[in-house]
Amino acid sequence: MRKTILLTGAAGVLGRWLRPRLLERYDLRSADRVDPAPAHNTGETLAVADLADLAQVERLVQGVDGVLHFGGRSVEDAWAEILHSNIVGCYNLFEAARRQSVKRIVFASSNHAIGYHRTGERLAVDATIRPDTRYGVSKAFGEAVGSYYADKFGLEVACLRIGSALPKPTARRHLSTWLSYPDLLRLVVACLEAPELHFSVLYGVSANARSWWDNSGAAGIGYRPEDNAEEFAATILANEPPPAPDDPTARFQGGPFTADTVKRPG
Repeated sequence: MRKTILLTGAAGVLGRWLRPRLLERYDLRSADRVDPAPAHNTGETLAVADLADLAQVERLVQGVDGVLHFGGRSVEDAWAEILHSNIVGCYNLFEAARRQSVKRIVFASSNHAIGYHRTGERLAVDATIRPDTRYGVSKAFGEAVGSYYADKFGLEVACLRIGSALPKPTARRHLSTWLSYPDLLRLVVACLEAPELHFSVLYGVSANARSWWDNSGAAGIGYRPEDNAEEFAATILANEPPPAPDDPTARFQGGPFTADTVKRPG
């Protein structure tokens, strides 16, 4: 029997790419604050909901076997928007899952939860949280909420510190942070299908030769990335000059998110 998975953020860039591919394995309830239409086939139902409304979220999670939580703001923004979408909305998602006895949650965290570590560091998943933006703070919050609901209520939670999820790397930083779309799919499916899961933090990154992140624990969940940004290195390095030594976007792993946290990063 096919599982039914709730995908939040279904109208976003990653949500739209994932949906038809997830439908090869699962029935989907695809939800967003804006209309995620059109539906792909009869295995997909659509919903419009604001995650900051707990009653709406409880209706979303009823009867599903697992949740892929990709909803919320995906860039830096004013605190009011981060609070609404990424703090209140994230808490509501976990609380609604608890109330409706949904065990498995895969949370799209971000490398921006640890963005103020230096680019020369090699980080394990237990590295000190050092967010680079209000957005990064919200992802650190989501990881903490996931840990709490796993330990206190027995939910099965995977938090994915996603790097640069792109069709292909286009900048020097991406040689360390790139997550290919096929590897993203491999990662979320591995987390949904892992037979044993309590609480895990994983880096959402491909098998990049220059990666800053030690993702060795991901193999235990079944994630085996197949792509490597090094394939694009010669072209990128030829077209992008080395950064200035005092450029914070090059010194810190968060890249452009460390530059100006008032304006939205480009």
